[in-house]
Amino acid sequence: MAYKHLFGPVPSRRLGTSLGVDLVPLKVCSFNCIYCEVGATTNLTIQRKEYIPVDAVLTEVDDYLSHNPALDYITFSGAGEPTLNSGIGHIINYIKGRYPQYKLALITNSSLFGDAALRAEVSPVDLVLPSLDAVTPRVFAGLNRPNHAISIDAIVEGLIAFRQESDALMWLEIFLSPGINDTPEELTALKAACTRIQPHSIQLNTLDRPGTVSGLHPVSHEKLTEIVEFFKPLSAEIIAKSATRNQSTAFNTDIREQIIQTISRRPCTDVDLCEMLGLHINELNKYLGALVDEGIVFGRTEKRGTFFTLKK
Repeated sequence: MAYKHLFGPVPSRRLGTSLGVDLVPLKVCSFNCIYCEVGATTNLTIQRKEYIPVDAVLTEVDDYLSHNPALDYITFSGAGEPTLNSGIGHIINYIKGRYPQYKLALITNSSLFGDAALRAEVSPVDLVLPSLDAVTPRVFAGLNRPNHAISIDAIVEGLIAFRQESDALMWLEIFLSPGINDTPEELTALKAACTRIQPHSIQLNTLDRPGTVSGLHPVSHEKLTEIVEFFKPLSAEIIAKSATRNQSTAFNTDIREQIIQTISRRPCTDVDLCEMLGLHINELNKYLGALVDEGIVFGRTEKRGTFFTLKK
């Protein structure tokens, strides 16, 4: 069966062999982050509805899991914010009840965690990976560019509540952009918020491949190391560089070569590559990120998007 709402398994930095479950179309999201490698948000919303039918998702889940695949996680992520799908709670409970041998992970921008009902829906997952890139309103607005109805204070309070209400592990990701949220003032505010939230781990991330705004750069490894020290005694770590994806059993060398061969003929956007190679955007990004990190491929931002080509 051809899957429309499942992708992978993909090699994940944090989750090993992860089967992705996509619950919203590209690009339905409550944020329009300047660094997003999926692309610019086209529907900036906080409206929860069944963007992708629950029955269609569960039909694919049943078909895929009937083969008893070896997976580290089944992960709700995809082309937008998964918690916007009003059926996510039903899907979580269905998988938990029928396939208890599999762990569930949720990758979320945290935007709806101020909603107690939403927190209850997703509470049964084994692992939640929420984002918190900024806690001062000015930096939050400039970096994450949220829907106007979203309050950063509500997000922080929601994360505090979820940590108390759920048994799920929480690995809180902070995506750092030079000169924006790596300043002493913002880091101090972030540390104070994290001290209140008490995640099991703080994971520092930075630019892997071009985002939606040109001219962005990654934070240096030296700076990331300093920030790890700054967050002590909280447990903080730098997310492993993308090159480590090649060591994953889910890393498909055929896909890697197909990408290289395709862009060797002409520059392509990520959307072009997805259409030509039949890949989900998240799956493609795992390979593009590794190729950019290794210096094999580079991206150039133009009006139609970021075009990727081989380095000569």
